[in-house]
Amino acid sequence: MIEFTVSDEQSGKRLDVFLTENWENAKSRSNAQRAIKAGEVLLNGKNVLRVSVKISEGQTVQITELVKSEAPTIVSSNIPLDVIYEDDDIAVINKPVGMTVHPAAGHVDDTLANAAIHRWPQIIEIGEPDRPGIVHRLDKDTSGLMVIALSERAYVRLKEMIWEREITRIYSALVHGIPKSPEGVVDAPIGRSPHSRKRQAVSENGLASRTHYRVDYELGDFAFLEIRLETGRMHQIRVHMDAIGHPVIGDQMYGRRKNLPNLNRQFLHSSRIEFKHPISGKQLSITSDIPADLQRALETLR
Repeated sequence: MIEFTVSDEQSGKRLDVFLTENWENAKSRSNAQRAIKAGEVLLNGKNVLRVSVKISEGQTVQITELVKSEAPTIVSSNIPLDVIYEDDDIAVINKPVGMTVHPAAGHVDDTLANAAIHRWPQIIEIGEPDRPGIVHRLDKDTSGLMVIALSERAYVRLKEMIWEREITRIYSALVHGIPKSPEGVVDAPIGRSPHSRKRQAVSENGLASRTHYRVDYELGDFAFLEIRLETGRMHQIRVHMDAIGHPVIGDQMYGRRKNLPNLNRQFLHSSRIEFKHPISGKQLSITSDIPADLQRALETLR
């Protein structure tokens, strides 16, 4: 076990910053954050899982297990990416439907993460070992915009921005039925479903979750919505829309109502993302058109 005592000069610093500056094996701030989240860092003998906790003079910081900071064993795959924006620190890509974000069972070398390290080899040690550079995710059958960090400093700042809700994420969705109110907020905690490990559910024991929606227009018995995430829980839009009786069309996990005949996935697309650049501070607003398969589905209803 490695132990440090916080000095007067170090008082008030974030725990992850302190580790990066003082723990040789951290090597990077994201490695320090991984150690904290894994429960390998003790503050005055107690686990602390928040990377942003402020430390005080006289406190002891202990590392119970060394983080493996060597490059993760993730396969580079030459898969084309639709890059909408790119500079030295970040990229914004348009994820196609059917692409999984990071390796998992059945997807070892065909994910966004595999494609990203092929295009940007420098991100191999940025972020989580199996999802280098990735600061948020989309479901496999959701298409649209995602931000990727290309530098360590951008990764750390983007994660902070997501936590502080400084990134606006707008989705386009087609749902069953017409909401009674043309706009509203679904404020309901989300947690793991007690009936299936693959599903999420509204649960009083879940994490706070808020979804804003607005009806753009109606198409018969369906409504085309603009949806803004205030929080970013797994399957949040799909769970919340189903909870208010308006499940996303084509969603085979939640709602499970009859699908449109020419649509083979859920009608959910990350269509706009707005945020200040994590390094330059420049305001960015990036949009993505509704993809062809969703456009065809709309045409059948018009």
